[in-house]
Amino acid sequence: MLYFPTISQQFVFFPSFCIIVSNLNTECQGKIMAKLYFKYGAMGSSKSAQALITKFNYEEKGMTVWLIKPGTDTRDGADIIKSRIGLRQRADIIHPDEDIIEAYHTAGNYDVIIADEAQFLSPTQIEQLRTLVDEENLPVLCFGLRTDFRTHFFPGAKRLMELADSITEIKTICECGRKATVNARFDDSGKIITEGDQVVLGGNDRYTAMCHKCWVDSIKEQEG
Repeated sequence: MLYFPTISQQFVFFPSFCIIVSNLNTECQGKIMAKLYFKYGAMGSSKSAQALITKFNYEEKGMTVWLIKPGTDTRDGADIIKSRIGLRQRADIIHPDEDIIEAYHTAGNYDVIIADEAQFLSPTQIEQLRTLVDEENLPVLCFGLRTDFRTHFFPGAKRLMELADSITEIKTICECGRKATVNARFDDSGKIITEGDQVVLGGNDRYTAMCHKCWVDSIKEQEG
């Protein structure tokens, strides 16, 4: 049994959730708005929680939602989406070379698609989601990171920035109080890493959301 906060609780936990509610109400009052949405934020900004709450709200309006995630993300189980505040739900896995258009029709032609950790989808798969928006009149909502631990685009996120109709930042803050934009990666000794593979799975033990100034200052301090 899933636990979902009440609407009042949602506004407490998710400051930008009002944007999602507004979009959802617009779509449910008339014809569904077929758009490709990219909702990005640094780690710890409640992206997965907002994805699951958005799914819940669509379903409350009687709409079917295809919840998907890339097979790359196996932190909480290959087919599980889990948020830091405890929301969790099963999702269909999208493998690296899988055709999302074919997978969508095989899954059962849902009313809405929600993708978590969308930065791990390939540019080709993002293009396939764009095709589903255009040809099937589907709203597709992608939640994920924009950049990696070196502040470079993930390929899937870059393609979303190029193709999305709506781009929204889900904000979180650095320890200093500024807006966090960098997904800083740390080694086992607590030092910031600036070299290595783009994809290394991890949570709070491996990554911290920081503002760019604190990130740069911390690197300079450990190099000094």
